Amino acid sequence: MKCLPLLLQFLLCFASRTGAKVFERCELAKMLKNYGLDGYRGYSLANWVCMAFYESGFDTKMVRPQDNGSTSNGIFQINSYLWCEDYKHYTPNICQMHCSDLLTSYIRDDVACAMRIVQGPKGLGAWKMWKKNCEGEDVDIWLKGCEL
Repeated sequence: MKCLPLLLQFLLCFASRTGAKVFERCELAKMLKNYGLDGYRGYSLANWVCMAFYESGFDTKMVRPQDNGSTSNGIFQINSYLWCEDYKHYTPNICQMHCSDLLTSYIRDDVACAMRIVQGPKGLGAWKMWKKNCEGEDVDIWLKGCEL
């Protein structure tokens, strides 16, 4: 009988780690900063937060089908065509992860993959929504009021 509370705690902890989540702006900013994105490859933390908002609305469970049959997944809308395994098509899977891993509240793996993507020649320009909504804009407003 004593094991039941311990088992319940484990299950709640596991569920909170793996369930989808819509982050609050400042909560996400703090997490991205802790994961090393502030200044990564010359992009401010505000640029990363702006990109995440326009890509997914900070929603980790966001999946968008694309015209080529691939999907864009998670908070950064990482595409299955190159970056993750969707079990539907032969793809390079450059980030060496399953696309479903991008749909949870645990975003350290999303950040690691995004760091890999931004190393490419387009940088954050690899994300169309960043180019359209954030590039060249005053993105500092995305961190306003956040305690980082």
